[in-house]
Amino acid sequence: MADPLPYYKVLRDRHPVYYLPEWDTYALSRFDDIWRVLEVGEGTFVASEGTLPPATTLAKHNDGPVPDPPWHPMPFHAVFDAPLYGEIRQAHGAPLRPRSVTKMEERIRTLANERLDVLLERGTFDLTQEYGGIVAATIVCELLGLPEELASEVLATVNAGSLAKPKSGVDTSTARPGYLEYLVPVVQRRRADRSHGPLPIVDGLIDYRLPDGSAFDDVEAATQLLGIFIGGTETVPKIVAHGLWELQNRPEQRAAVVADLEANVPLARDEMIRYCAPAQWFARTARKPFTLRDHTIQPGQRIITLIASANRDEREYPEPDEFVWDRANIRQLAFGRGQHFCIGFHLARLEISVLVSEWLKRVPEFAVDEKGAQRPPSSFQWGWNSVPVEV
Repeated sequence: MADPLPYYKVLRDRHPVYYLPEWDTYALSRFDDIWRVLEVGEGTFVASEGTLPPATTLAKHNDGPVPDPPWHPMPFHAVFDAPLYGEIRQAHGAPLRPRSVTKMEERIRTLANERLDVLLERGTFDLTQEYGGIVAATIVCELLGLPEELASEVLATVNAGSLAKPKSGVDTSTARPGYLEYLVPVVQRRRADRSHGPLPIVDGLIDYRLPDGSAFDDVEAATQLLGIFIGGTETVPKIVAHGLWELQNRPEQRAAVVADLEANVPLARDEMIRYCAPAQWFARTARKPFTLRDHTIQPGQRIITLIASANRDEREYPEPDEFVWDRANIRQLAFGRGQHFCIGFHLARLEISVLVSEWLKRVPEFAVDEKGAQRPPSSFQWGWNSVPVEV
């Protein structure tokens, strides 16, 4: 948990399909294997036990396929197989599609520069939390109908819920009451009054009807917002802070990017995503037999796809432990693949591009307080939670 990279290499080289008998789970570490597994459809691998099942869930071995849970009370929709998962995602995902996201660029740029106006005046600040963190949380607030002034609160709440506890892994359900304190009132206000302009993410969930004709209640609708609320807040700031730190440590690469920001930032952004993305793994449960490298995964058994290991796989990326700003990142897994491909992918890429560009325009040099930087040990979120800097 303190430094998984050496262990990932051992797994890739010697145990690419590694069985964990305590959890009845296979850990997959090579890029090609994970790419292949995540593209499999037809209900072979599902998230019916959660995409991040805690140890208490994994400790219970299944005798066969795990069915989808009941529709009510509706859990987070990612635990359902197609077509229900896709329908709910479609119902509230319109603002996160490419054409809609493109219209948000100037708003993100304005927020980035407003933060820089404040932070550069101060001289010392936290690059993760106070720059990218506030911008990303503000955008999430605007998408979900929360007041902009709650951005710092939302950021702190999400950060508090993302770190693993000893011996229990990541159990997001224990943090959800804190999240829902923000999200349930949003649904309630919107259900009562839609006169303040469009809010398509929330409205889409309120208006959605399950195949039996039933609607979500307030808590159920709010629960479907968790992916955007959490993922939209915590991932981008860690990638931006870590990526800028890597560029600062390589002056020749930084100079190359700055030489043509419009052309080169998208290339550097993709390398930052590969090299700096904080999510380590996601799980699925087999519903049909699947054979991988002489191992047949039986219905009810689980797989853990070690995304961070795949991002450092020598078979996919030459010299993967090196940061290379213009690396040809033809295939990427940091945002997942297949049915569970990140709903906020286009927005995240845009936010990273804008935050990096505006920083490089205005900050010629900065120093990281490396002793003060924090990367808390975690089984899931292995990202720089705090990067104190001086400009």
